[in-house]
This record gives sequence, structure tokens and C-alpha cells, in this order.
Amino acid sequence: MADSSRLNRRGFLVGGAVVGAGALAAACTSNAPEADEDAATGQNVAAGGDNDKPGKRVTIGFSAPQADHGWIAAIAKNAEAQAKRYSDVDFQAVEPTNDINQQISAVESLISRKVDALVLLPNDGEQLNQVARKAMDAGIPVINLDRVFPDKLSYRTWIGGDNYGMGVAAGHYIGSRLKSKNVADPVIVEIQGIATLPLTQERSKGFADALKTYGFTVTAKQDAKFTVETGNQVAGNLLQAHKKIDALWNHDDDQGVGVLAAIKQAGRNEFFMVGGAGSANAMREIKSGGVLEATVTYSPTMASSAIRIARLIAQGKGMSDLVERQVPQSITLASETITRQNVDQYLPLGFES
Repeated sequence: MADSSRLNRRGFLVGGAVVGAGALAAACTSNAPEADEDAATGQNVAAGGDNDKPGKRVTIGFSAPQADHGWIAAIAKNAEAQAKRYSDVDFQAVEPTNDINQQISAVESLISRKVDALVLLPNDGEQLNQVARKAMDAGIPVINLDRVFPDKLSYRTWIGGDNYGMGVAAGHYIGSRLKSKNVADPVIVEIQGIATLPLTQERSKGFADALKTYGFTVTAKQDAKFTVETGNQVAGNLLQAHKKIDALWNHDDDQGVGVLAAIKQAGRNEFFMVGGAGSANAMREIKSGGVLEATVTYSPTMASSAIRIARLIAQGKGMSDLVERQVPQSITLASETITRQNVDQYLPLGFES
């Protein structure tokens, strides 16, 4: 996973409200609404409104970085697949790129085409802030995906994951497991992404805060740059430095491929591990019953939800399960914990590392 892929990935909790991925999907639209019987008429009626019925035809522009790892690749795939589900959506994706200037030019081309809405995952929120503002000033609502723009006038709605919540979820899983095993002074190892990034710091803070509620602290942590190779090297070094480990949290399932390879090469199995993001690779490992017991989500399904949101905004609709008439300004997806007990429910949503 290249450094540029996650330079500004961060989650924000706005107004204290967290919306889970599943709840969001249900709130935006209802592809197969449950039928209920109206007491007065005896007729079956659809719950959740008519948001999925074809409406005004709209054009949704899409721009994202070039896929240099599984998470970003899944973002683009999810967005395109979701758009294809609607007969009233014309999906226009520009060439993905990791070059800031090229992405700015690509977004400007979508503005000149006068798309009805723009879903934008910037390489860097600060550097693309002005072109996003240009779109908004042109009357094109921008759905800011994941990496947030610093200027709220540059987007209509932000949707992304909860980095602090990832750490909290991992900390609670590890803390409760160690407590249940009556481990008094555990050796807890943390493998970060890029230590200098705010998103990594948020994940580490959430992890430390959750562990603190169990009376535990992190024994050692090191960053692995979000790459398989560095994940392998860092894990190997930590395994050599600590002859006994009780639990390990790896921030990212893409780099986790290298972490797991180092663990298997060292022949270590005295500890359990928690991953991060929710890759299909990690889920298969969890299902197999090895050292990887869980992963906490930062799901690329947010791109699917972003397309749904863009369609609703462009068509002047709101979320059918909300009282308010318009789509919220900010949506933070909950970080969910995937274990062997529920992994089959999440496998269809997993991305390949």
C-alpha cells in the first residue's frame, strides 16, 4: 500500500452520531423493502419509501486515486457497481491517478461537463480543496469520500470511516479477551500504518483509550508504512524482540499480509491477532482459525453509499428513514468487529488485498 493512498484518511464524529454501514444502506434506499400489511386496507405496503424507484436521470462524476492496493481498488469497484444498479444514473468516472495536478484536471473536466453530482476521493484533501470548492460554486454538489476537505464549503456531504473507532473496537476485543483469560500483565504489540499521519494517531489513541478501561497498555508499537513488505519486516523485528506476546493489533489488513507471513515463518502461535479494514484475505484467515481472530472494519463499501447519496441529492431526495427532508451533511460509518462467529455475514463485503 503506497503512502499516498491514505494521506488524509480519517474519520470524524459529527454531532455525536455514528451511522453503521448496514444502517446507512437501509436509510438511503431500499432495494427489497420488507412488505407489511396495512391494517386498514389489508394490502401489502413497502416499508422505507420509494427512493429506489427510477426518478429524474442524473449524471454522477467520480474521481479517486489510482488503485495501488486492495482498499482503493475496492473503492472504485464498489462505486461503479452501485451506479450500475440504477437505470436513472449516468456514471462518469475519470482516469484514476496518484498525481495531484492530474486529479485536479480530471475534476475540472467533470465540472465542465456539468455533472449533476460529484463523488470525490481526493489524493489529498487540502490540495484538492479549491477544485472541490469550484465544483460547489458551479452548483455541483460534492460528496466528499473519506479524505476530508478542510473547507466545509467544498462539499455538500462527507462520508467516511471512523479511525478512532477502529482503535476502540480493536482495544475492546483485545482487552476483553485478555481479561477472560485472566492475563494480568499482558504483552500487547501494535503495528501501525504511517505513524506521522493523523489517521494513524487517531487509531492508536482509540486503541490506547479502550485498553485503559481494562487496565492495560501497549507494550511496543512500530509503523509499517501500509505496505506488505514493511509489514513483514516490522512484524519480524517485533517477534524477535518479544519472545512472548499475548496480543497483536495490526492497523491494516493489506500490510497484514506481510505481518501474517512473518508470524507463520517464525512459527509463533502463543498470541492472538486483530486486523484492520476488513479485507477478504483477513476474513478467510479468521475463518480458518489461526492467530488472526478478528478484524475491525474500515470498509470500502462507503463508496457504494456515496453513490447512493449523490443520486439522492441530485434528485432532491432525502433518506427515507430520517425525518429531515435532506441528506445529512456528514456521515461517519461505525467500525464493526468481524470474528469467526459472524465472518460469513461480512465476507461478501470484503476486498482482496
